[in-house]
Amino acid sequence: MKIIVGLGNPGEQYNNTRHNLGFEVLEEFRRKNNLEDWNHESKFKAEIIKLGNDLILVRPQTFMNESGLAVSALANFFKIAPEDVIVIHDDLDLPLGKIKVRLGGSGAGHHGVESVINRLGTDQFVRVRLGIGNEKSHAEQHKRLSFHAEGFVLEKFPPKEKSEVKAMIKQGIKALEVIFDQGLPIAQNQFN
Repeated sequence: MKIIVGLGNPGEQYNNTRHNLGFEVLEEFRRKNNLEDWNHESKFKAEIIKLGNDLILVRPQTFMNESGLAVSALANFFKIAPEDVIVIHDDLDLPLGKIKVRLGGSGAGHHGVESVINRLGTDQFVRVRLGIGNEKSHAEQHKRLSFHAEGFVLEKFPPKEKSEVKAMIKQGIKALEVIFDQGLPIAQNQFN
């Protein structure tokens, strides 16, 4: 069994923000595959969709920096090894629209990923990283002298980025499907 975790913040005010891309990919995956609606499971602090004995889709319902609570609760309950956990999340270090797939590594300042690492006690889980831009490009683009990551990730995507974001969400779903159907090495070759 594998679990796919989309990272985001609960609450309508965070819909369509850069930090909620993980939620958006899983919601689009749910719609594309005509899956049942999300079930709120308070014991896991998450919304989940369980697909037989193969897959669980997860949207933690804690704030981003506590995402690991839901992931570890589900992994422990269903006896899922860390390498069978796939976390899909926004990544400030990748240009908008770029996707990277990898196993392990640091959280690189992403508090949701850091929380998952801390709660699982290992960094050996799969990440699908979705590029939302980087400090330098956005500081230059917005003629800012300084850049505040916390504010930037909570902003909604501007209209001019919508088509690129939509394409990236589709690519994110494809990356999940390739990981699940063909394995991590093939997904890394295809998306990195």
